[in-house]
Amino acid sequence: MEACSCPPCSSHRSSLTGWAARGPSSSPCVATWPSPWATSSPADGESRGHLGRRHQWTESCTSPTIRRYTLIPTSILLGLGAAPLWSAQCTYLTITGNTHAEKAGKRGKDMVNQYFGIFFLIFQSSGVWGNLISSLVFGQTPSQETLPEEQLTSCGASDCLMATTTTNSTQRPSQQLVYTLLGIYTGSGVLAVLMIAAFLQPIRDVQRESEGEKKSVPFWSTLLSTFKLYRDKRLCLLILLPLYSGLQQGFLSSEYTRSYVTCTLGIQFVGYVMICFSATDALCSVLYGKVSQYTGRAVLYVLGAVTHVSCMIALLLWRPRADHLAVFFVFSGLWGVADAVWQTQNNALYGVVFEKSKEAAFANYRLWEALGFVIAFGYSTFLCVHVKLYILLGVLSLTMVAYGLVECVESKNPIRPHAPGQANQAEDEEKQTKM
Repeated sequence: MEACSCPPCSSHRSSLTGWAARGPSSSPCVATWPSPWATSSPADGESRGHLGRRHQWTESCTSPTIRRYTLIPTSILLGLGAAPLWSAQCTYLTITGNTHAEKAGKRGKDMVNQYFGIFFLIFQSSGVWGNLISSLVFGQTPSQETLPEEQLTSCGASDCLMATTTTNSTQRPSQQLVYTLLGIYTGSGVLAVLMIAAFLQPIRDVQRESEGEKKSVPFWSTLLSTFKLYRDKRLCLLILLPLYSGLQQGFLSSEYTRSYVTCTLGIQFVGYVMICFSATDALCSVLYGKVSQYTGRAVLYVLGAVTHVSCMIALLLWRPRADHLAVFFVFSGLWGVADAVWQTQNNALYGVVFEKSKEAAFANYRLWEALGFVIAFGYSTFLCVHVKLYILLGVLSLTMVAYGLVECVESKNPIRPHAPGQANQAEDEEKQTKM
């Protein structure tokens, strides 16, 4: 399924649109609008996915005119498109993974893990090619001279968005280069829509093969089930996982690219640094999908948490300089190692734990991940970078404690079969009662 966001677009947005003026105004719109619509849950994954792609195509076509009165509405369109597209993608992968597991005689959760690993391999690889294109296009921008040492003090963790000194982030590419880049992205989006319309198997066909004919669930019933799921205490604990996922992605795409990379090296290096992140994220995604059946998801979560904590502490202590070029790539690569855990394991965990109500679960997942983006972009211009790093450390600590409690509950119950049935429903109710 087509990815529902544009990694190169998000990584350049803070530097390209004049972050202090427009970035915080538009980015929360992108993140906020998936929130209410995500709860509608994709009862028809195929139709919702096509709807989401149309909204995002519109956003790409209208982005060249970067003004507040155009950027905010198109950001809302992008958010409206992302909600059904992400929820439909998660539901589609879970259903097809369980169907494949049933045919192959394997455990459903292992096959779902592999499916999400393959998906995020392809999804994150789009960041490699997209950032490569953007770097080649923006590489035509004349480079600035190396900034004096005293002007670099406002970069990195010390950036409070109140510095009066000039940095590399103030140089904007020509409008012709912006039009060229967005034209390439729009053409890629059109090609993706055509490929999916031609080759993607409708989700109804997949369900018909494994479960026989099923009556479609009414929209209001699906919407109500999304909110009813909060009676399950496991969901109340697991909402911190997508919340942190949104926070850490928001930090990387805005604070790291602006306050570290663009501020020190210039906008022409943002793409190359993000290529390292996307490549590492893509390779680790497919790797985690394979090894999770041997190590278990808990080991991978610990790996992701330790890696992110190490990066945050190092970013607090590091003072970026132009001659530290390799360090910028090391941080983005390590961030990708950890992000691959949150992307693959979070989605697989929701699909396995809430197997009987996966559509409602994934709708809630995207709701809280969108809220994480809203918070990250919302306080972007009000807090210093080092304060944002402390917030990430605190939220990550709470997230791992909550996740550990859910794992303890899951370990006290027998492994559920992947095929839905009455036994599964009774077992789910028993878990909720114990919680």
